[in-house]
Amino acid sequence: MFLKTFSCRVLGSFPRCGVIFPRNPLGARYAALVQCSERAYYNRPGCSGSGGAAHVRVVDLRSDTVTKPGPAMRQAMAEAEVGDDVMGEDPTVNELQKIAAEMFGMEASLFVPSGTMSNLIAVMVHCRERGDEMIVGDLSHLHIYEQGGSAQLAGVHATTVTTRPDGTFNLMQLEAKIRHGYPDPHYPRTRLICVENTHNIQGGRVLPLPFLQEVRALADCYGLSVHLDGARVMNAAVALDVPPSTILQHAHTVSVCLSKGLGSPVGTLLAGPQDFISRAVRCRKALGGGMRQAGVLAAAGKLSLQQMVGRLGEDHHNARTFALALLDCEPSLFVVDMSAVETNILRFRIKDSALSPQEFCARMGQVGVGEEAALGQGVQVLMYPHHENSIRAVWHLGISLEDTQLAIKKMQFVVAQLLNEQVKAQ
Repeated sequence: MFLKTFSCRVLGSFPRCGVIFPRNPLGARYAALVQCSERAYYNRPGCSGSGGAAHVRVVDLRSDTVTKPGPAMRQAMAEAEVGDDVMGEDPTVNELQKIAAEMFGMEASLFVPSGTMSNLIAVMVHCRERGDEMIVGDLSHLHIYEQGGSAQLAGVHATTVTTRPDGTFNLMQLEAKIRHGYPDPHYPRTRLICVENTHNIQGGRVLPLPFLQEVRALADCYGLSVHLDGARVMNAAVALDVPPSTILQHAHTVSVCLSKGLGSPVGTLLAGPQDFISRAVRCRKALGGGMRQAGVLAAAGKLSLQQMVGRLGEDHHNARTFALALLDCEPSLFVVDMSAVETNILRFRIKDSALSPQEFCARMGQVGVGEEAALGQGVQVLMYPHHENSIRAVWHLGISLEDTQLAIKKMQFVVAQLLNEQVKAQ
């Protein structure tokens, strides 16, 4: 039965009532918005207009990649001392790489343009021959969202293990995936195990330290390497209240993104042993990632590592605040596992199948009739339908507690608006 009656406690100025949702509550007026919301979350919704509202506040929860450098970061970039980094002569890049290596507990690090390139370089260095194999989680970013670059560019075969809801996987299944027949010509040779921390698709989950320790022990037993896709590993460190080196001691190499919650406009750091980084430099050049006067970008990265890590806890707090507001609906309209809200990424679901994630996101991104009068301004909250019929929202330095409260009020307004429309339709 797809029809369900529910009510929701919203702002005092909004009506409180029960109503039955039809299968398509939005109607033709929102059809274009719904179509835009159905795009994958890495695409920008090009049709999230203001709906004619005179005063519109945008709360962009699509991703922490939308962050923009502030005045201090722009000043650091403008004043950066630079040189030719391909020749190893950019002092700002060299200093950033030294800072990162020390922070991560690694021998050396390398500044590269993107996380996708960083992961690909790691795979290329660890898997030295075409036809080598890596083991990855079936829901990992490296496996899902990086275009299969390891196969198409590096000639590396991937085999998958099942990703659990907390981002981990079964160690017995992992061990069973390791090839033992080399040099039998029928099989690839297992070289690498990849883990992701925090785990993107599973909602920013923090991998437990004992799990990472067990993965490393298993890898060492079979002579394999462990690469950690740590695009948001600094979020994991803040959530666990440990230095990043405590997490990274269980990996041979790591990729750490600077352009997400840490706020840099560009860049990722790949870290590991010195001989690994020496080979990584060659791979970076082959992939077109060798930059010249890159100190302008590295200056932003230095500020990210030195000044932006501590504030990540604010993003975690704001994500939990919004999650708790979703649970405030009576009877419950939204499904939220609060134990899974560990960092800055929130995944939630709508219980009533008559209101799809696409429709809800479309409403949140549109300034509705009467919204300015109710909220004092138009509010567009941008988020995306996500994996397994869920909705994904991501907090970052561009979203304050005030923005989060506005997003909560917008959510309450949207629900009240739907209720009112259906009452009128009865």
